[in-house]
Amino acid sequence: MLDRDLSELYGVETRVLKQAVKRNVSRFPSDFMFRLSQEEQESLRSQFVTLKRGQHSKYLSFAFTEQGVAMLSSVLNSERAVQVNIQIMRAFTKLRQMLATHDDLRRKIEEMEQKYDQKFQVVSMPSALAGS
Repeated sequence: MLDRDLSELYGVETRVLKQAVKRNVSRFPSDFMFRLSQEEQESLRSQFVTLKRGQHSKYLSFAFTEQGVAMLSSVLNSERAVQVNIQIMRAFTKLRQMLATHDDLRRKIEEMEQKYDQKFQVVSMPSALAGS
C-alpha cells in the first residue's frame, strides 16, 4: 500500500505519515517498506489521467508491505490508526484464507505475479544497467 493511500485511511496528511516513519526508520526494514524509484513513481502517475490537486508530490512515495502496515500503528499513535490497522490486518487475513480455500484462484494470482514480475525485471534492467 502507498503512503498517500494509508495517510487517507489513517486521517493524517501524507507528510505527517512520512515524518513518523522517518523518525522511526529502524522499525521499517526493506521488507516492511521501500521507496518507489523515480521510474515507478512516473509510471504510477501516468496511470491516473486526472489527479486531484496536491497528488503530484515532488517526493518519492513509500510503499508498505503487510508487515510495514502493521508497524505503522505503533508509530502513528492514535485510536484511529489502531482501528484502521485492525481492519487492514483483517482484510489481509481474509485474503489469505480465500487463497487457501480457492486453490485455483491462488494459482492464477501466482501466475499473474510471475508474469508481471518478469515484465518488471525487463523494465528495471535498463535502469540498473544505466547505473553501472
